[in-house]
Amino acid sequence: MSARYGLLQGGLSIARSTRSLSRVAPFKRSVAHPPRLTLRAFRAEVLTICSSRYQNTAAADNMFPPIEPYETGKLKVSDLHTLHYELSGNKDGTPVAFLHGGPGGGCVPGDRSFFDPTKYKIILHDQRGSGNSTPTASIEENTTWDLVKDIEKLREHLGIDKWHVFGGSWGSTLALAYAQSHPDRVKTLILRGVFTLRKSELRFFYQDGTSHLFPEAWDEFIAPIPEAERHDIVTAYHAQLNSADEETRLQAARAWTKWEMSTAKLYVDPALLAEAEKDDFANAFARIENHYFVNDGFMRDGQLLEKQEIDKIRHIPCIVVQGRYDVICPPTTAYALKKVWPEITLHIVPDAGHSSRDPGNAKLLVKATEQFADL
Repeated sequence: MSARYGLLQGGLSIARSTRSLSRVAPFKRSVAHPPRLTLRAFRAEVLTICSSRYQNTAAADNMFPPIEPYETGKLKVSDLHTLHYELSGNKDGTPVAFLHGGPGGGCVPGDRSFFDPTKYKIILHDQRGSGNSTPTASIEENTTWDLVKDIEKLREHLGIDKWHVFGGSWGSTLALAYAQSHPDRVKTLILRGVFTLRKSELRFFYQDGTSHLFPEAWDEFIAPIPEAERHDIVTAYHAQLNSADEETRLQAARAWTKWEMSTAKLYVDPALLAEAEKDDFANAFARIENHYFVNDGFMRDGQLLEKQEIDKIRHIPCIVVQGRYDVICPPTTAYALKKVWPEITLHIVPDAGHSSRDPGNAKLLVKATEQFADL
């Protein structure tokens, strides 16, 4: 029995079993039968969970098995900031730098599994204020160009001459910024869910775009913001995320993070929604992300797509994987990159959203790393 068939059959069996509820005598409600959960709602919830589990299983089937790092370390990059990094895979393999999203998202163990551990020396690091780097959630001395300098410091610290660079979402922004600053240090680029932090991109996700596709999640997202301030959601959230009142900050952080987690995958993933309820993660993710967005990424609008910037990296082999139904970083940006840089390979995945774990995205990302492994 296939994983997909088993999961869907299991979910449908549960849903079908509830048909008898309408034919039995009234019963005393218990924790197992919460009040006001209609049969239709229960079936929908079961099918949502099964769909997300299938998506996660299918993504894992396309990726390499989990591995553990053989080395972890700390790198002090300023008087304030210390980065956490790890190395896994083949100590003598071709080096690849994985750049996480957000900004503020941090790395997770599954990020190692895009790479063949027999061929790659896999390098993950948590950017300033993210994950296990310290101080957590700090927005001081935290700009795009600080992070670019940190990547270069890490390369020098590890004694690497040139490396492959892999980044999705904000990681694609940082990958482009790093490559354009240090083109002689980049062997190849693999990008997913391309994001260049243009005002039009921010407006689509945080003001008028994705809200039309996820109206129920949008209502929750804007709930903490007074109606008079909703003409500029990013700025309004900036005030709350930097409030002197801790509960105001955390409430805003959870709402900001839940909006992105609700829209990240083709099928809503309950596990991602649960992440938004973790105060430490949500606080770092929301504060740092908002800090970058309210400051336009600390770059000119459209800078990463300017011809003179692309000309610096035009010689670098680049593969882009883009979900057709990515509502966080929609395909228009990846297409704009392709128009100014026609030498890249652009894959538009017909059945994927934003997440690297959507199966179609995961499959092509792994294929890209295999293609570049011997370069």
